[in-house]
Amino acid sequence: MTTNDQKSMTSGAVAESTTAKYATHDPERLSVSVGDVSELGIAPTRKHFSMFNIIALSFNICNSWVAIATSLAIAISAGGTATLIYGIPLASIAYAATGASLAELASCYPTAGGQYHFASILAPKRFSRGLSYACGSIAMFSWIALGAAATLLATQLLLALVIYYHPAYVPQAWHYFLLYQAINVIFLLYNLFALAKTPWVHNVGLALTLGSFVVITVTCLARSDKQTSEYVWATMESNTGWPAGVTFLSGFATSCFIFAGLDASLHLAEECTEPEKTVPKALCTTIIIGFITGFVFAIAMCYGIRDINELVSQAMPIYELWRQATRSDAAATVFLVILLTINLFVVNAVQQTSSHLIWAFGRDKGLVLSKQLAQMHRGLEVPVWALLANAAVIFICGCIYLASSAAFNALINTTIILQMISFAMPCLLLMFRGRSERFLAKNRWFRMPGWLGWSCNATVVVFAIIELVFFDLPTSIPTTGSSMNYTCAVLAAMALFSGINWVFYAKKHYKGPRIDLGS
Repeated sequence: MTTNDQKSMTSGAVAESTTAKYATHDPERLSVSVGDVSELGIAPTRKHFSMFNIIALSFNICNSWVAIATSLAIAISAGGTATLIYGIPLASIAYAATGASLAELASCYPTAGGQYHFASILAPKRFSRGLSYACGSIAMFSWIALGAAATLLATQLLLALVIYYHPAYVPQAWHYFLLYQAINVIFLLYNLFALAKTPWVHNVGLALTLGSFVVITVTCLARSDKQTSEYVWATMESNTGWPAGVTFLSGFATSCFIFAGLDASLHLAEECTEPEKTVPKALCTTIIIGFITGFVFAIAMCYGIRDINELVSQAMPIYELWRQATRSDAAATVFLVILLTINLFVVNAVQQTSSHLIWAFGRDKGLVLSKQLAQMHRGLEVPVWALLANAAVIFICGCIYLASSAAFNALINTTIILQMISFAMPCLLLMFRGRSERFLAKNRWFRMPGWLGWSCNATVVVFAIIELVFFDLPTSIPTTGSSMNYTCAVLAAMALFSGINWVFYAKKHYKGPRIDLGS
């Protein structure tokens, strides 16, 4: 590569230099064609994250046992304990294949755009802009939905304590709304003014998460009047009206949610040291820890259940389960406070990651107001406008909750569906390319054998289809207004927004990062 070439890349987007640096193809064949964003005044990002920092952040977001704690009663009441117990290993297989597929691509192209950058590079030149834009929009909406879910969960955990200790208090929707918005604003301010200076906060979150997992699991197993093994391992039923197989697959959403936000490390790649190694390690470590903690915690909690109907009737079922298992209101309250604290770490990490994805998409001129969204503040070292935009959309999501909790729940349900679709797109394109070394550099740091790579890529695509079909089904039949699943309507609204943005802005301005290795 000539000196002039190097200067040209330096003056472009951070994504250009990062992609060219780590893609180890023949330099004479590299032609990164991304819109010149040097006029936007983008400041190069400092390397905030060590390997342990990024692993901590990645797992803090997925937080598998916490995801199980806040949703297990729903899955168990619909299909029995076996739905959860056997769903977690199956989900872990699916997301292990996903993590490995993403790790392989990230070891070649570690940029903040993540999967939509992969799609741009892998797609035939004729379809590159459209497919990568679609992938970026899908990924962005999945993170917005995840941020809304985490923020509401923190609100629900806090009010569950109030409800228990003040039985006369009846929370109104606007109470949830105000507390939700307060949490949103508090962590926006923290992300703006403190987070870049305190990357160690994610380490604290990881230590609290793992320590709490051990204490809560051991305490519940030691204190509970345990259910029989037959109840835990062999209770498979359908209380939804659907056949048992459909109930299992629709209830599989709970198991999949333990890996929501798996791609966090991708979108912070440009702030990592040695991202071509760090990001794959973060992906794989998150899967391993997630499976172990999620599976063990689910088994322990299922043994501690005494009355599933009593759990479902509560505002926060896990609180009642812990009271049943520990036979102590004080212990259950301490555990719930810990769960709330951990969830606040999740909200913090999700805001940071989501804003970086919006920043990357804006840097590639994929969104209206890209000139502002693409700016990295030189003093604060954070994407200020992207953080504000993310918080504004989370605010709007809170307004949706105020209007209709059913619509908000449908928004949350889109998280894992959209996430998996965004993962499947580059995997499908990679298979279309025959997993050629033109696109997967031979000397990449993370490398799977050919047969395993094909298997993992295909698994991602298959599970994306399963999630898209079964997670959109009504929760029960016959269907009523309250049991209807409005996820399809939310997906349609997101598609409409993306289409409008494409027609009026992105179609003209968005080019997408691309390494031209042939059509």
